Amino acid sequence: MKFKGSDNYVATQDLMLAVNAAITLKRPLLVKGEPGTGKTMLAEEVAQALDLPLLQWHIKSTTKAQQGLYEYDAVSRLRDSQLKDVDGGERVKDIQNYIVKGVLWQAFTADQPVALLIDEIDKADIEFPNDLLREIDRMEFYCYETRELIRAKHRPVVFITSNNEKELPDAFLRRCFFHYIKFPDAETMKNIVAVHFPGLKQELLTSAMKTFYDVRNLPGLKKKPSTSELLDWLKLLVAEDIPIEALQSKDDKVAVPPLVGALLKNEQDVTLFEKLVFMQRNNR
Repeated sequence: MKFKGSDNYVATQDLMLAVNAAITLKRPLLVKGEPGTGKTMLAEEVAQALDLPLLQWHIKSTTKAQQGLYEYDAVSRLRDSQLKDVDGGERVKDIQNYIVKGVLWQAFTADQPVALLIDEIDKADIEFPNDLLREIDRMEFYCYETRELIRAKHRPVVFITSNNEKELPDAFLRRCFFHYIKFPDAETMKNIVAVHFPGLKQELLTSAMKTFYDVRNLPGLKKKPSTSELLDWLKLLVAEDIPIEALQSKDDKVAVPPLVGALLKNEQDVTLFEKLVFMQRNNR
């Protein structure tokens, strides 16, 4: 299996090398990068390109590692035991009926290789990665309720994303192949935009890109606009038929762009940007 990019995802050479290295080493690919740089989409596109089913596990602050393996639904079993006339009480006798299989169980027992996405692992408790060490390393786990060892039929291609909200344990990092998705340079960004807006006028693209990088490079921003925000902004510019002149300032200084709310997502950044524009106007 070799990932060579896809028509819907602009992958840099080093990113494709990282994906293929993880597959060769049979290790999870840990992907970090700013929010909106395509970490989650990478797993989706690799799965599609390699013709693999994709299982997704989106992590929350309350997620426990056990949920990825299985959960024993004791409440349902107790309820059914009180309703013995249902199925003659046969359902209650088989504990398998109350085992809820998690994504790791599904991935391990799939009849064909699958891709597995563990999305935003840093949202969970600090012990969460450690609790998955054995399962990710050995590709097996034990179900105590049914007294069976669940071992992977095929090693899944595992993608793990992180937004760097928490540091991950060293023992966990040793078991992964790591790649940091750098923010795209202007040329790569043009290629990304071309995938989503193939008919975009060159003049509009040039002006929009200049404005976007001007906003992004503003020092002191709490949240810099990402690739996904640029795409949303371009979609609005096209939908609202915003003229190119509205994106250009005569003196080549930074101006508040139309629909700036698609790029800046909190009031501090909007205020900071407006102050910069005001100061530039007063310094003419």
